[in-house]
Amino acid sequence: MDASLRREQILNKISSEEPSVSASLLAKELNVSRQIIVGDVALLRAQGHEIIATARGYTTISKLRGENQYLGKIACQHASGNIKTELYTIVDSGAIVVNVIIEHELYGDITGNLNLRNRKDADAFMKKVKTSNVKLLSELTQGVHLHTIACRDKAHFEQITHALEENGILFRGQS
Repeated sequence: MDASLRREQILNKISSEEPSVSASLLAKELNVSRQIIVGDVALLRAQGHEIIATARGYTTISKLRGENQYLGKIACQHASGNIKTELYTIVDSGAIVVNVIIEHELYGDITGNLNLRNRKDADAFMKKVKTSNVKLLSELTQGVHLHTIACRDKAHFEQITHALEENGILFRGQS
């Protein structure tokens, strides 16, 4: 199969699958290696296609947002024991935790795509945190991190911000 045709098929599959499609599945369906798929997706991104990689596979930004048309950013700081409270507060309100961002001294902003829509997604993320031997990005910054949150509108975002503040999760800087 021609590489440009393969990339077109990858783009169609990512755009049509719900909610995401893994590189391994794409590789199997297109009879190529997973690494070929990863390279093809990199080229599609370089062409301007808004493809993001999540823990569950590739998706598009428009699918990620769904009905949630307002994107807001919140600054958080908390101990690792409060991650579940943070994530549940956001997803229980009907919003999506799009990503986590930290400011790294050497690399600048580092973003990890999350795409957490509900408690099941949050629990799966928490399970990976417990079973893997990796550090959370926020551990590199004494717990300070940002989240992009997809909400219905600005009022919805402000409700979530208030709930996180009540739980002591919002970062307010030094007094």
